[in-house]
Amino acid sequence: MLRTDIATTPEDSRTAARRAVIVLACVSACTTLVIGFVAAINLAVPLLAAGDLHPTSSELLWIVDGYVVVFACLVIPGGAAGDRFGRKGVLLTGLFTVAAGAALSALAPTVAILLAGRVLTGIGAALVLPNCVGILIHATPAERRGRALAVWAGVSGIGGLVGNVGGGALLTGGSWRTLFLAVVLVALACALWAATAVPRSSRHERGLDPVGTLLFVAAAVALLLGIIEGPELGWTSAFVATAFTLCAALTAVWLAVELRVRHPMLDPRLFRNPLLATASIGMVVAFFANFGLFYVNASLLQYGRGFSVLGAGLGILPMTLPLLLGTRYVRHLVARAGHAVTLAAAFLATTGGLFGLSTASEQPYAVYACWLVLVGIGITLALPCLTQEITAGLPPQQAGVAGGLQSATRELGSALGVAVVGTVLTAGFTRNLPAAVTGADSAPRTVAEALAQAPARHTDIVAAYVDGADAALRVAAVSAFCAGVLVVAGATWAARRTRQHTA
Repeated sequence: MLRTDIATTPEDSRTAARRAVIVLACVSACTTLVIGFVAAINLAVPLLAAGDLHPTSSELLWIVDGYVVVFACLVIPGGAAGDRFGRKGVLLTGLFTVAAGAALSALAPTVAILLAGRVLTGIGAALVLPNCVGILIHATPAERRGRALAVWAGVSGIGGLVGNVGGGALLTGGSWRTLFLAVVLVALACALWAATAVPRSSRHERGLDPVGTLLFVAAAVALLLGIIEGPELGWTSAFVATAFTLCAALTAVWLAVELRVRHPMLDPRLFRNPLLATASIGMVVAFFANFGLFYVNASLLQYGRGFSVLGAGLGILPMTLPLLLGTRYVRHLVARAGHAVTLAAAFLATTGGLFGLSTASEQPYAVYACWLVLVGIGITLALPCLTQEITAGLPPQQAGVAGGLQSATRELGSALGVAVVGTVLTAGFTRNLPAAVTGADSAPRTVAEALAQAPARHTDIVAAYVDGADAALRVAAVSAFCAGVLVVAGATWAARRTRQHTA
C-alpha cells in the first residue's frame, strides 16, 4: 500500500525554507519595479515639462496617472488571470509587457505615443503585482506565511522610496528617457529571475469578466478626467459635469453587472465583510496620501529648495527609516493593541506629517525631514495591518483575488492622490501667480511655461508654486484624517462583531 503520510525530514524543511526565501526575494524585486515606477516618474515631471514634447499641465498628470489608473483597474483581472492560467506564466507575461511599454515610452516622439507606452506598461504591472502575492502565499509554508507577507508589505511600502532614489540617480543625466530605458533592462532581468526561481502553482477555473472590467476602467477614467480637467475647463463646464455623471452611471451599471454574472471581476458582496471593506478603504486612503505626497515632493524639493533631481530623490529618504526599522514589530503591535488602535495611530501620524510638511516649506530641511519621518511611521503602521486584513478576508483559493484587491486599492488610491493633489497644486499655483506673469490670456499652468513667459520673475513663480504645493498637502492631510476616522470606526465595529460571533 502506498503511504501518503511520509514525514518531512529536517533537510526537506530547510530546502523548502530556502526556496521560500528565494521566491520572496524574487517577488519583492518584481513588486519594487512596478511600484517604484509609479514614484520615479514624479521626479521626471520638471524634465518632461521643460522637454521637447512640451506637455500641458493636464498631460503631465496623465503621463503620471495613465500608468497608475490602468494598473489599478486591471490588477484584479490580472490576479484572476493568474488563478486561471497559472501565476508564473502571467507574471512573466506581465514583466515582458512592462519592458515593451517602457521601450515605447523611451522612444516616444509625441505625448500621445508616450501615453500609449504608459498604458501598455500599466497593463503589464497589473499582471505582475497580484500574482506576486499569489505566488508568495502558495510558495511559503503556512507557519512562515504571516512573516513573509509582512516582509512583502514592507518592501511594497519601500518600493516607492526606491523608485524615488533610483529614479533620481537615473535622471541626473538630464533626460527623462533614461528612466524608461532602465525599466526595460530591470523588467527583463526580473523576468529571467522569475523564470528560474518561481515554482508553478495550481490553476483554478475562473472567469475573467471582460464586460465588468471594461465598465470599471471606463468609470475610473471618467472620474479622473473630471478631476484633472476641472481646473482648466471649469468645474461647472459641460465636459467636467459629463465626466462625473458618466462615472456615476458607469459605476451603477458595473454594480448591476457584477451582481448578475457568474464570475464577477470583483463581487460587491465581498464587502459585506466589514473587515475586508474597511481594510480596502484604508488602503485607498493610505496610498492617496502617500503618492499625493510623492507627486508634490518631487517638484517641491527641486523648485522650492533648489535640489537637483538626485537630491530630490534622496530627499524623501527619511520616510524609509520607520519602514526599515519598524515593519517587523507591527504584527506584534496589532496582536497586542488591535487593528483599530494601530490604524488610528497610523492615520494620525500620516495626517500630522502631511500638515507639518505644508508648514515647513521655508524652514530648514531638517525640520522638513522630521515631518517625513512622521509620515513614514503612519505608512509603516498601516500597510502590514491592512495587508493582513485583506488577506484574512478571503479564502486561500482566492489568493489571486486577494492580491488583486489589495493592489487595486493601492493603485486606485495612488491615482486619486496624484489627480487630486496635482489638481489642487495647479489651481493654487495659477491663482498665486503675479499679474505680470498671467497676462491677458490664459495663465501658464506649469513652472516651465511660466518661466518661459517671464524668466525675470523666477522668485515669484517659485513662490506661487510653493504656495500651491502647501495647499495641496493640507488637502491631503484633511482627506487622510476624515477617511481615517471612517476606517477606524469600521475596524472597531468589525472587531466588536467578531467578538460577538465568537462569544
